[in-house]
Amino acid sequence: MSHTKQNVTLITGAATGLGRATAETLAQQDHIVYASMRDPNGRHAAHAKELTALGDNVHVIELDVTDDASATSAVNQIIAEQGRIDVLINNAGNGYFGLMESLSITELQKQMDVNFFGVARMNLAVLPHMRKQKSGLLIHISSVVGRVIVPFFGIYNASKFAIEALAETYRYELSSHGVDSVLVEPGPFATAFMDNSLRPADTTGLSSYGDLLDGPDQMANGFNEMMQHDENCNPKIVADDIAKLIEAPYGQRPLRTTSGTDFGVSALNDATAPFQRGVLEGMEMLAMDPNASVSEQPVAEAAEPVM
Repeated sequence: MSHTKQNVTLITGAATGLGRATAETLAQQDHIVYASMRDPNGRHAAHAKELTALGDNVHVIELDVTDDASATSAVNQIIAEQGRIDVLINNAGNGYFGLMESLSITELQKQMDVNFFGVARMNLAVLPHMRKQKSGLLIHISSVVGRVIVPFFGIYNASKFAIEALAETYRYELSSHGVDSVLVEPGPFATAFMDNSLRPADTTGLSSYGDLLDGPDQMANGFNEMMQHDENCNPKIVADDIAKLIEAPYGQRPLRTTSGTDFGVSALNDATAPFQRGVLEGMEMLAMDPNASVSEQPVAEAAEPVM
């Protein structure tokens, strides 16, 4: 992004984990950071205090991505204080962990409300402002399990697959406005994600699954063990990858960036990219891709991205 001004960056779910690491990294790079979280004056008061102590360019604001009014209020506050939002980092999320059949429809809906509708809600809140300023960047924190399937992560898988489709669609449709949309696909990282993962409320009647009933706990223990000893599980890796995407010029950012241990997803992304390009070419829509050559890009004199 442009070095002529500070970038105004909103991060959802910034109290802990990847969001917290990203807020700290961007604050060090002189971004104006709005680190959002639920209940900053209560449950997350200590985290809010630590973030505020990072410097005058870090602002903690309350935001619940599952609430329309909360999303709109947070975005309006930033616009009122700064006049713009340059970057939205859709990081807030959680995960149900267990056999798919054990999850109720209510639990499935709760998962999608945070991980999918929460992202869509935030995008809808910021996009009118980004289109007006003719620039902006949407960064969607997906996962390697948004591209490959891991058993017992079924609904989390589904929510991240949905984010992949949403973010890529935005990438094409927003290109004439100078607004970019990209995905970051982290592998496992040393955060509290596994410890805080949600479990099905009712597993009765599933005895026929046998040993698989213990599978979620065994997998969680395995991931936690790996994350404690693997240097590729440092959350700073993701934060640095996000910072590089922000600094990259518009038209030169990859759609997908894997981060950390990717289980071969980067190769999968490389292998499937030509097929997507073929779809766009076949429908004479290749000019909607921000990474198309200059001659292929749509003419949009009003769009002067600062990215």
